[in-house]
Amino acid sequence: MRFGHFDDDAREYVITSPDTPRSWINYLGSQLYGGIVSQNAGGYSFYRSGGTGRILRMRFNGVPIDQPGRYIYIRDDADGDFWSASWQPVGKPLDAYRSLVRHGLGYSIFEAEYKGVRSEQTVFIPDGQAFEYWALKLENRTKRRRVLSVFSYGELANNWDWKQDLENLQYSQYTVQMSEHEGMLRWRNATNPGFEEVWFGMAGAAVTGFETDRDLFLGPYRTQANPLAVKNGRCSGSLAVGDNWCAVLQTSIQLEPGETRDILFLLGMGSPVESWNGLPSGREILKEFGSPERLAKELDAVRNQWVRRLETLQVKTPDPDLNSMVNVWHAYQTHMTFNWSRGVSLVEAGGRDGLGYRDTVQDILAVTHSIPGIAEERMNLILTGQTASGGGCPLIKPWSHRPGFEKAPADDRYRSDDTLWLPITVANHVYETGNLSYLETVLPYADRGEASVLGHLKQALQFSVDHRGRNGLIQGLHADWNDCIKFGTTGESVFTSFLFFHGCRIVAKLSRQMGRDADAQWAEELAEDILGNIQECAWDGEWFLRAISATGGSLGSKKNPEGSIYLNTQSWAVMSGAATGEQAERCMESVHDRLATEHGLLLCDPPHRNSDPHIQLPLLVYPPGHKENGGIFCHSNSWAIVAECMLGHGERAHEYYRAFLPARYNDNAEVRQVEPYVYCQFTHGRESPRFGQSRNPWLTGTASWTYVAVTQWILGVRPALEGLIVDPCMPSSWPEFQVLRDFRGKRIKIHVRNPDGLEKGVRGLRIDGKWTEGCLAPAQSLKDGSLIEAVLTDG
Repeated sequence: MRFGHFDDDAREYVITSPDTPRSWINYLGSQLYGGIVSQNAGGYSFYRSGGTGRILRMRFNGVPIDQPGRYIYIRDDADGDFWSASWQPVGKPLDAYRSLVRHGLGYSIFEAEYKGVRSEQTVFIPDGQAFEYWALKLENRTKRRRVLSVFSYGELANNWDWKQDLENLQYSQYTVQMSEHEGMLRWRNATNPGFEEVWFGMAGAAVTGFETDRDLFLGPYRTQANPLAVKNGRCSGSLAVGDNWCAVLQTSIQLEPGETRDILFLLGMGSPVESWNGLPSGREILKEFGSPERLAKELDAVRNQWVRRLETLQVKTPDPDLNSMVNVWHAYQTHMTFNWSRGVSLVEAGGRDGLGYRDTVQDILAVTHSIPGIAEERMNLILTGQTASGGGCPLIKPWSHRPGFEKAPADDRYRSDDTLWLPITVANHVYETGNLSYLETVLPYADRGEASVLGHLKQALQFSVDHRGRNGLIQGLHADWNDCIKFGTTGESVFTSFLFFHGCRIVAKLSRQMGRDADAQWAEELAEDILGNIQECAWDGEWFLRAISATGGSLGSKKNPEGSIYLNTQSWAVMSGAATGEQAERCMESVHDRLATEHGLLLCDPPHRNSDPHIQLPLLVYPPGHKENGGIFCHSNSWAIVAECMLGHGERAHEYYRAFLPARYNDNAEVRQVEPYVYCQFTHGRESPRFGQSRNPWLTGTASWTYVAVTQWILGVRPALEGLIVDPCMPSSWPEFQVLRDFRGKRIKIHVRNPDGLEKGVRGLRIDGKWTEGCLAPAQSLKDGSLIEAVLTDG
């Protein structure tokens, strides 16, 4: 079933049926003030931190779903009938209530019509501001005068800390204190030092009533679907002290036939009457921003900001689903994962409040070409989360991080892969910007000391060297990428060993490019040593093992009745270059034979049902086919795409790409259920009764790595220190494709033709009409507006 469609020209996803299988959300704002809004205006907002700066409350996993939110009620005073500007929470029958929702980049617009009254609610956070708009436009489409009452409703958190707000009620329900100042509402709460006040105001109409006590507004044993104050048409003017509060402002208007009216509600951080912490007062905000003209200007600014960020890479291929995703929603999702890591969603309530080390390093990969300066700032921050030993602090909280003074984790609490992602992302940044001197930047470690960026990369490798097991492979420590398998702190991870080998090769190459031959030789020797150990003990005949436990047992072997093959080690054997040509072809063929399904590649097969005497399997809490236990982990699928491209298998790479491509499911969205415009963490595997249903959308490493897989490997456009590589691996059925890409301040046009129906084979490039051998366009030959032409040929 289809619930909406892509509007690529407007850069919007248009939801035509609001009764979607699950909540289909959008993200608002910036790292200063952000929020989430669903297709029914549910969601929440926060200042700086989703976990400890909560403003609007959210009850996670509730029934109905995604409530409360940013609601506006409209009441016909002639007969007392009322509805909401979004379909929910009132939920009028959809045969009488027309709804259309437009999720855009940084904003959402809710269009509705009921009983001849058309409404349009626009929700967004202006760029660089710490307040949000809930703007309502009403139009009378009947031939008679309409008298309407309008009520806002936002349920605000009693405590800045989400957990205290929802769980510690003996405390949080006694910290609320409300006041009203000339039509503006003021909430005071000193439970988080430095966070004290929130204001709420209205422009465009006179305030005729207000309510700040939630229970008085809703009424006993009533819900947001039928608030007592809206039913009665009047508020009581309550000022909440304790219990729960809400932000309700009421106004009454008359609309002549054909007349329209704009009413703006604004919710913001700070005081309504005085400036706070560098923020203007609410009254000043209302005066400056409280007009339809200023709202339109601010909305255009938000749109234009995202146009600038997304136009840095645009594509035109024969696959329209790929185009819709790469040009708009996939790119936008990579920025959301960059902004919020894994801590702000309808899945994470706020407990993962900060930047996960491994998550963040990988998230930077996909946005470096778009926001190189901001990406470098984040890279510097994450490098200072590395300890002097070379390992990484699992979680970095930007607002409280103190490099040089952080406590290093205990040895058995490090994750073996955390800092091994650094060489990949740092190299990508250096190659994107052409700034080799970045590697000489000196940054502190988290706990003590400092080093150049190259020194940080070397120390990441040294950390792995210091944690080798008895077979010479890298120990898994607390966990490698998969937190749901434990093979003992001193057990060995084949996956981490591949990642280490890959990191050694990158550090060696960077060192050579810097003229640091001794460092390069050191890294090359480490790579040679680990490669010998991998070849000696990790090849299982048709694929590579996943791990070797501290007691000598194996995981991911054909000898294992369960979990006999794992996806990640096959992909990374190829990506790292550790597999021989024959091994690479054989292990990826095993992936296709054993793990491929119509909805993506399984993480392992068969799923685990029983404990293992050598391997701890926390994943046994998941039924077979769920998440890490034989589910389709989409993050891992992206690596298989890269591996197939490296082998020259364009058809298979595209097949794997489309298997979990969100837009592919737009016309049968009831199968995948989550938003058809963003990637998810995982899809239920074939042994799950929910096979094909996807979960945990938006904030996932799938976004970054799949963006890299499609743009840098299928389309083959990726940076190198010397220039821009154009080396696609594509379906043979594609006759051509085009890319517009910014590279080092220049706008580059790329046109790839495939007249012979090949999958790979660029032998040379024509740059502004001049031929050059190979697939590298030298940086010095490129200028703004340059055209790179490539043709796939057989020899």
